Amino acid sequence: MVNAKSYQLGLYEKAMPSHLSWLEKCQATKDAGFDYLEISVDETDAKLARLDYDDAQIKEIKEAIDTTGIHILSMCLSGHRRFPLGSHNPDIRNTSLQIMEKAIKFAIKLGLRTIQLAGYDVYYEQSDAESKAMFEINLQKCVQMASKHGVVLGFETMETDFMDTSTKAMVHIERHNSPYLKLYPDIGNLTNASRITKVSVSDDLNNARGHIVAAHLKEIIEGHYREIPFGQGNTHYDEAIECLHSQGVNLFTGEFWYVGNEDWKSDLVFANQYLRTKIEKYYK
Repeated sequence: MVNAKSYQLGLYEKAMPSHLSWLEKCQATKDAGFDYLEISVDETDAKLARLDYDDAQIKEIKEAIDTTGIHILSMCLSGHRRFPLGSHNPDIRNTSLQIMEKAIKFAIKLGLRTIQLAGYDVYYEQSDAESKAMFEINLQKCVQMASKHGVVLGFETMETDFMDTSTKAMVHIERHNSPYLKLYPDIGNLTNASRITKVSVSDDLNNARGHIVAAHLKEIIEGHYREIPFGQGNTHYDEAIECLHSQGVNLFTGEFWYVGNEDWKSDLVFANQYLRTKIEKYYK
């Protein structure tokens, strides 16, 4: 049945136990009421190894998609936190580009539309003029790879000063001026950044009008960015979602984490209902 809603709400893969099979993850996504799944390729060896999946492993994912009807529309590629594009170490920079190339080819195999790109020049190193320059050089290489294969890269707004706002992300997006480099903001992170910049979330998002492909919906409290249960934080959902609706942004992903709760399936259902209540104030 075609989804009659004017938007889609996806589920972040790490909201579920990691030991589940792809079929179990897709089925749990569907049972909880989400429309699609966002795959994670983080900095762990296990997740990065996904980029080297063989044909049989790719087939397993495709069969899970076909069986459940739950597509994987996007990838959260946070592996660049460990292997950043702007690293002072040339070997790490080379690895970062290899990760990008593999991620794009992986996306093609599974039909992913968007790769969410972490907005870090470096993470475990000191950011400086050299890391920022190396980031720009290698970002251009990433954009070239993505454009060659028709995959869109969307910056995630992060928790560090380098790219914690849409406005900062737009500096890089406008510099490269490519239809394959856009913005995929994290509304929780933007809420925390707004306390520092004194710029409202909506004003910041409006600075990226026409360049936003989707948005992460995540709960935060001041100074904290992860594992805050929905309904217990102070993310500026209404302001952000109303602004995104005015821009024609129709894709959202609920970002939250499985933290060992035995009743995790109920957590998925609650998150789905909570976020849809927020979204459907503005979307039908």
